Amino acid sequence: MKNIGFKEIDFDYNESPFLKFATSRYSISSKIDVSYAWDFAKENGYSFFITSLGCLISGLNQVPELKWRYIDNITIEFDHLEGITPIMDENSESYLEMRVQAPCDFDSFEDWHFYVKNRSSNILNGSLKPFDVPMDKRDSEPTANFSCVPWIDFDTLNPCILEAHQIQPLVTWGKVNENKKMSVAITTSHIYINGKQLGQFYKIIQEYFYNPLSIIE
Repeated sequence: MKNIGFKEIDFDYNESPFLKFATSRYSISSKIDVSYAWDFAKENGYSFFITSLGCLISGLNQVPELKWRYIDNITIEFDHLEGITPIMDENSESYLEMRVQAPCDFDSFEDWHFYVKNRSSNILNGSLKPFDVPMDKRDSEPTANFSCVPWIDFDTLNPCILEAHQIQPLVTWGKVNENKKMSVAITTSHIYINGKQLGQFYKIIQEYFYNPLSIIE
C-alpha cells in the first residue's frame, strides 16, 4: 500500500463535550436504493459486494470529517482512507481481513474491481497476507472498516464498542430486499461527526449507487 498524506486540522479535541460521555461512539442506519447498482453489477458480470464496497469507500472519502483522526495530540485529516473488510471463502469457513486501496487510485471501475477480486482470492488461497493490525491500533491507520451482513435485511445495528473514544468509522451494509433497498449503517465518533456530516454521507453514497462508474472520478 502506498503512503497516504495528511494535514493538521485546527480543532481542539480536548474541549469536546463528548469526552465526558461513557462513549462518543454512536451509530445510525438508513435504507438506500440500490436498484441501479444491482442491475449494473449483474448485467456486467461484476460482484455486487465489490460494487457496494466501492460506493461506500468513495462516499466516505467525500466527507472530510470522516477522515479526521486524533494522533500525537493533534487532529489530522488523511488525504483519503482505504478500506478494511472481512472476506470469506465460498464455504464460509475461512474468515480473514483484507485492506484495499480506494477507487480514486485507479483509472477505471473495471481496473479497481479486478484488483479487489484478485486481492481477495490471493488472501484466501494464502499467497498474500491478510490485514492483521490489532483493533486498538487502527485509529493511527488511514483506513475505515467495512463489513457486509448479506443474510439480514436489518433496520438498526448496535456495534461492539472497543474503546470509548475510538475515531475510525465502521460501515456495515445488509441484505438487498425485494424492493432493491439496502440498509447501510455507520458507526463513528460524535467528537468529530454530527448529523450534518452523516446526512452528507448518505446523500453521497446514494448518488454513487445510482452511478457506480462515478466512484473513479
